[in-house]
Amino acid sequence: MSTNTQARPAFGTVLADQMAIATYRNGQWGQHEIRPTGPIEIHPAAHVLHYASECFEGFKAYRWADGSIHVFRMDKHIERMRQSARLLVLPEPDAKQLATMVLTVIDRVRGQVPEPPGALYLRPMLYGTMPNIGAASAPSNEATLIVLASPVWDYFSGGVKPLRIYVEDQKHRTADHLGMVKTGGNYAAAMGPTLEARDKYKVDQVLFCPGGSVQETGAANFLLIREGHILTRSLDSTFLHGVTRDSLLTMARGMGFKVEERVFDVNEMLEWVKTGEAALSGTAAVLAGVGTLVHGGQEHRVGTGDVGPVTQRLRAALVAIQNGETPDTHGWTTRV
Repeated sequence: MSTNTQARPAFGTVLADQMAIATYRNGQWGQHEIRPTGPIEIHPAAHVLHYASECFEGFKAYRWADGSIHVFRMDKHIERMRQSARLLVLPEPDAKQLATMVLTVIDRVRGQVPEPPGALYLRPMLYGTMPNIGAASAPSNEATLIVLASPVWDYFSGGVKPLRIYVEDQKHRTADHLGMVKTGGNYAAAMGPTLEARDKYKVDQVLFCPGGSVQETGAANFLLIREGHILTRSLDSTFLHGVTRDSLLTMARGMGFKVEERVFDVNEMLEWVKTGEAALSGTAAVLAGVGTLVHGGQEHRVGTGDVGPVTQRLRAALVAIQNGETPDTHGWTTRV
């Protein structure tokens, strides 16, 4: 696969040709294997197909200017995946084995890692395989762990554009006690409201604010930004504890920003954006600026309506660490 292709396939639609797989049986994880990426067999009574016992992660490996490849915050993502498994009562992946699976896959497909601004997206996935359609209230004692890899290119290949966001203050994104779990069911729950809002209001995403309390969108954390100041919701069980969010806040503190993590409501948010900025953070886009909030039948312009300069500066600073253009003083990158 050429790393200099002019085509820009949609994010996640191209897969590297090798994957890793391991199975959990009889109370222990077996030795993993590397095999060609392709279909897998699954029993029609598998727990995951009936009771949604699955979780996953998403992070990236980057090719630096000297040709070396580095994974960004792999340990933090593995830690979060193990937490998701515990909360879903799935067999918990062994951290060392999962790291080895990730690094081995990257090494096997290193020729498929794109040059910047592209990267290799890693997708570990864990699902329950116990064949029992009567186990609605019992966990799966068997599981499969797979690591997929996907070459991805610049998320903003068409140029950086401000997002339109619908503010949903009635519906919940997911069950409050499972919001911090990265599981497909949470994304499925947000899909209906998101598609409905896209059709009705021509927006890109939905910001879920049940009861007026600002949480996150269906696939990204939400931050309010202005010069020297960031406000975002404090961590709780209702939303995903984003690794990109954590990276941005840590980096911003080091740059002298005041970082507030607390609960805030829609009214405070709408007041902030009259003069400030807003953005979504996540692995795919890193930090994407918001230009318009749609709420209560009205459109609220965020700042100038364009991607804010502070948002652009924060994104550029984090991308520079990921791509090896700025020294990693945090110990976030792992060389393959």
